[in-house]
Amino acid sequence: MGCYILEEGARTPGDKVTVRHDWPEDAGPCHVRTPAYSRGRDGTIVGLLGSFGNPEDLAFNRPADRKRLYHVRFDMTELWPDSPDKRDTVVIEIYEHWLTDKRED
Repeated sequence: MGCYILEEGARTPGDKVTVRHDWPEDAGPCHVRTPAYSRGRDGTIVGLLGSFGNPEDLAFNRPADRKRLYHVRFDMTELWPDSPDKRDTVVIEIYEHWLTDKRED
């Protein structure tokens, strides 16, 4: 799927994660790159793309700490349960501060 970075302390390919079920837009104007349909959903780390200024701050011309950006793979049925092909997956770029270790059911 591409070239990924290995970095000490970073999540690694295969790590199971959950996207935070958070809605900062409810508190007022904000910029969120994390798709609403992925929030609260479980995925798998594909790889680390690098560290970049947090776009949630950059959008408002504020100083931005660097955050790790990952490719995260989701089963299509995790995002859309009625998906016709159960084998399909979706890969989304998600910043680390939106990810937690996968919750145990």
